[in-house]
Amino acid sequence: MSEEALLTDLYELTMLAAYVEHDMQDEAVFEFFVRALPPQRNFLIAAGLEQVCDYLEALRFSAEDRAWLASTGRFSPAFLRWLGDFRFTGEVSAVPEGTLVFADEPLIRVTAPLPQAQFVESRLMNIVNFQTLIASKAVRSRLAAPDALLVDFGLRRAHGAEAALMSARASFIAGFDGTSNLLAGKRFGLPVYGTMAHAFIEACASETEAFERYAATHTRQVTFLIDTYDTEQGARHVVALMPRLRARGVEVVSVRIDSGHLAKHARAVRQILDEGGCGDIRIFVSGNLDEASLLHLKEIGAPVDGFGVGTRMNVSADAPYLDCAYKLQHYAGRPRRKRSTGKATWPGAKQIFRRSDAQGEIVGDTLTLEGETAPGQALVVQVMKCGRRIALSDSLLSLRERVRAGLASLPPAYLDLGAQCSYPVEISSGIRHAAALADAHEAHA
Repeated sequence: MSEEALLTDLYELTMLAAYVEHDMQDEAVFEFFVRALPPQRNFLIAAGLEQVCDYLEALRFSAEDRAWLASTGRFSPAFLRWLGDFRFTGEVSAVPEGTLVFADEPLIRVTAPLPQAQFVESRLMNIVNFQTLIASKAVRSRLAAPDALLVDFGLRRAHGAEAALMSARASFIAGFDGTSNLLAGKRFGLPVYGTMAHAFIEACASETEAFERYAATHTRQVTFLIDTYDTEQGARHVVALMPRLRARGVEVVSVRIDSGHLAKHARAVRQILDEGGCGDIRIFVSGNLDEASLLHLKEIGAPVDGFGVGTRMNVSADAPYLDCAYKLQHYAGRPRRKRSTGKATWPGAKQIFRRSDAQGEIVGDTLTLEGETAPGQALVVQVMKCGRRIALSDSLLSLRERVRAGLASLPPAYLDLGAQCSYPVEISSGIRHAAALADAHEAHA
């Protein structure tokens, strides 16, 4: 996108201009982290790193960008000329996408000359906050319905086109089977799913005619929408049509219910299908679903095989934001920290070490300075050097597997959708010493 350099907050440019004018261009370390998990979350799933790398590699101020900035009257001609050569040349280290993370842990670390590391703040936060938010919401549906077909249905109510695309990506990483969003299918290689519209059925002379016409056009993987008029009657129409459709080689895989008392309808439809010799046809439901409704349907034994989950997942309705931050941790050779009440930070470039017991269950993390050692597996790895990726990106399938493995390593209490657990993250002596040094320097400044 030619204007993506301007997809930022004004203060990033005013800071950039001040840094350049006063030659504040020493190496800086910034980290993105979440201060506290929302009450409804026991863990988060890191997501969005791929798009961060895309953004950093392509970051440029076009002539049009600079001309518009000149028109604002805020910036000097010399600074605008300097922007013409602006590139990201730094390093990025991060926890791999799909990793389970907790409060205060750095998801991404940027090491670069101060103007570069500062400027990318707003867009980097925008990318990682959203995808991490949605992946962390979507995985709850997978936990509620571990064996069901889960499809992202959120395009039409997502908060904009990019949100719809990145929701599809993030939910797939978290364990969804696919999306209704065609562009997400093309861009990310996701499986795409779709049924039919109520409008098509209403436009036909009868529901039966609508089913026949649809099946004449689409003969494979057919799903009939049966709740336009009367859900149970719609199921009977499907049963009556099946001998003719089978004779023509039409593959009807499921019926979809999008309204009403879903459990009641599903039970009645299951009985109609089974008694009509259509026991192989599955039941797919949708309509303002979330993990709570999926869990309820499962607990009461509703015969549902798949779910279309949209609005509440795509906007993370119960926890629509993360208390995230991107803060300076080290600059010009010494640790830096913010000490604001309620928003104090731990200084220094950091590493996360994750400890597991003999059974492979994780028991806690230790946050250390880069270069310190601690028991466990180091999670933060370098992904960019000199402004470029240093390795091929992980496939989305490998990210899904990383999520699956992470969930398998969690103590069962953390997987309980109704429980509230606090995961232990220890702070190393090196970090505490760096904080003391930063405080002492500030006191004598």
